[in-house]
Amino acid sequence: MTIVEDRRAVTGGVDTHADVHVAAALDPIGGLLGVQEFPAATAGYAALPGWLDGFGTVALAGIEGTGSYGAGLARHMAAAGVRVVEAGRSDRQDRRRQGKSDPLDAAGAPKGRDGAVEAIRALMVARRSARSERTQAINQARSLIVTGPDELRARFARHTPAQLVAGLAAMRPRPGDVPGYTTRIALRELGRPAQFPGTRIGHLDELIVPLVTARAPGLLALHGIGPDTAALLLVAAGDHPERLRSEAAWAHLCGVAPIPASPGKITRRRLNPGGDREASHALWRIVITRMGSHPATRAYAGRRSKEGLSKKEIIRCLKRYVARQVYPRLRGAAD
Repeated sequence: MTIVEDRRAVTGGVDTHADVHVAAALDPIGGLLGVQEFPAATAGYAALPGWLDGFGTVALAGIEGTGSYGAGLARHMAAAGVRVVEAGRSDRQDRRRQGKSDPLDAAGAPKGRDGAVEAIRALMVARRSARSERTQAINQARSLIVTGPDELRARFARHTPAQLVAGLAAMRPRPGDVPGYTTRIALRELGRPAQFPGTRIGHLDELIVPLVTARAPGLLALHGIGPDTAALLLVAAGDHPERLRSEAAWAHLCGVAPIPASPGKITRRRLNPGGDREASHALWRIVITRMGSHPATRAYAGRRSKEGLSKKEIIRCLKRYVARQVYPRLRGAAD
């Protein structure tokens, strides 16, 4: 008779860094089997699963920072058929008792970056950079106009950002008094570079909009949500939004889960200052848009205002509502 030995299940925990990853192998009851360092490179990604497999059958890999230093390893492990989860930081009480160490972090219990949402995230990073460059140039130009000759202040007083950039770039300063001439030269040199980020933003939008539309058409169908805000919400949820266990977990991630703040007999709540700030800002933009153009939202805001809530409190309530509304559509986007 042949006896087949069952291999024990092994869980891997990985504390990730820029240059090296520290892996820990754990048995089914949490016992530490071994700790090993691996380079944060292709060779290390290939060697780590084999090292874990030496202790038994790898059932799960908890990787810290799957959205940053651990992204490459998480992709490699998932491609190898290993279930990957985001490993949270070890409990603070454990840190106080045992100190901060990489093996402790690695033994602790993903936001995917391997699909369409990762492509959107990369494009949004470039778009944010271009928008920041353009905004900085426009602000600097407006500052020069305020302190410049009266003719310039009158000429560009009511220009939109796009009109201002076009007008500045088209300037042809003629030599004259030195301060006025050099100010015009400076404004033209600010206007011309500002046109380039604007062009980049347009090109990036041409790539982002189809990706967002294909990924989450249900999200774009909601009032007040455009491709930009939808992209921010998709990036916050990641390529695997099923990791968001509940609508409440999504609200916490966005920093819109209310926190009790009741002085005495007055019952009030305030927003959580934590969470993903980009997602929180996207929800704010949706709410502001709806407060200006959505009849149901305007009626709600009016009713709550009569009940004594401030505008800030009304926005908090509406952000929480929008988070609840978009959650199923984010989950559905992965199906």
